[in-house]
Amino acid sequence: MTNPVLTLHVVAAFLSISGFIFRGILHLSSSDLVNKKWLKISPHVNDTILIVSAIVLLQRADLNILDTPWLQAKIVALILYIALGLIAFRFAKTRMVSLFAWIAAIFVFAYIVGVAITKSPLVLF
Repeated sequence: MTNPVLTLHVVAAFLSISGFIFRGILHLSSSDLVNKKWLKISPHVNDTILIVSAIVLLQRADLNILDTPWLQAKIVALILYIALGLIAFRFAKTRMVSLFAWIAAIFVFAYIVGVAITKSPLVLF
């Protein structure tokens, strides 16, 4: 039997990175679409669903973050992903810095997915 909360979490994660890549392309190409209200609001709605589903999954699995290194790695990587996204879309002074932060954020997201699948913070090693 499939877990509907896990399915929701995975779908929200896919939508999150898909939207991030799409917004990055728009941002880097200086498209006016990047200023559309729905493109500014929808990531926050989706990421709220992603985080709430993660909390529900944690509670159902009775996992303690302090005793689970792979969860700690995901949380640290999530904070890095958010910081890189802020740099890419808000704080970068040049297009090159924005591009670098955007690509780095995508790699960090891939790391988060790898950790989630393997349940190991050393997924790349």
